[in-house]
Amino acid sequence: MTTKDAGEIRSAVKERYAAAARAVDASCCGTAEGLIGSTLYEEDDAKSLPDAAVAASLGCGNPTLLADLHPGEVVLDLGSGGGIDVLLSAKRVAPGGKAYGLDMTPEMLELARRNQTEAGVTNAEFLEGTMEDVPLPDESVDVIISNCVVNLSPDKPAVFAEAFRVLRPGGRLAISDIVLRRALPEAVQQAMGLWTGCVSGALLDTDYATLLEQAGFERIDIEATQVYDSADISRIAGDLSSMDIPDTIDVEATIAELGGAVMSAFVRAHKPDLDSQM
Repeated sequence: MTTKDAGEIRSAVKERYAAAARAVDASCCGTAEGLIGSTLYEEDDAKSLPDAAVAASLGCGNPTLLADLHPGEVVLDLGSGGGIDVLLSAKRVAPGGKAYGLDMTPEMLELARRNQTEAGVTNAEFLEGTMEDVPLPDESVDVIISNCVVNLSPDKPAVFAEAFRVLRPGGRLAISDIVLRRALPEAVQQAMGLWTGCVSGALLDTDYATLLEQAGFERIDIEATQVYDSADISRIAGDLSSMDIPDTIDVEATIAELGGAVMSAFVRAHKPDLDSQM
């Protein structure tokens, strides 16, 4: 992928999620059509947060439960959006812990900070930046979470390298993401609307594990949580404009082909501790 392509993808993702933030602001109860999956939060968790935080949850799982967070830990959420996972994490790591949210979309950061104020959460901080260049020091984080965002990156090796850098020895990665069960046709990979809709940018499960291993992670596990059928893929396609889809793509045939190829998954990995590095 060229630098120009990466910039185009990042701009398209940024605009789509800015629009999602504006939609939440406008309705305070809307969802982001075309984004695959729905978050899975306990009723008590959802009730403890502002409605706008829940409405802006555009993920495909609940990484705050996957991460098994403990008081005193420092957590980083990659692509924190409206802040739901950061705010829940902050509650779980209190007292003594802190949760950071990282997002590149100003509209989402503004929404997240408002949600933080409304929720009265003081041990959280939202940072502007990208997953490929995290604005935190080396070995400053115990746990990295993310919810259906890594697939959006045009440079996933950089994401995993940065995650490894900021994690402390023995730290853990616990994310929900969209993962492929089989490879996508080249034309589908180039469809910008399917990139921003979490499909085209997803990695094969085997490639995902390989890239994490190359970054230095160990104890890698990818667990499928839901396989998406053609109806789910059709929901994404129905929200795309003609400009999002190349003329070379037969939409109906592509929807049929993608059925069963895409899944949401829990991805777990660990940074080796100091003893294992000696």
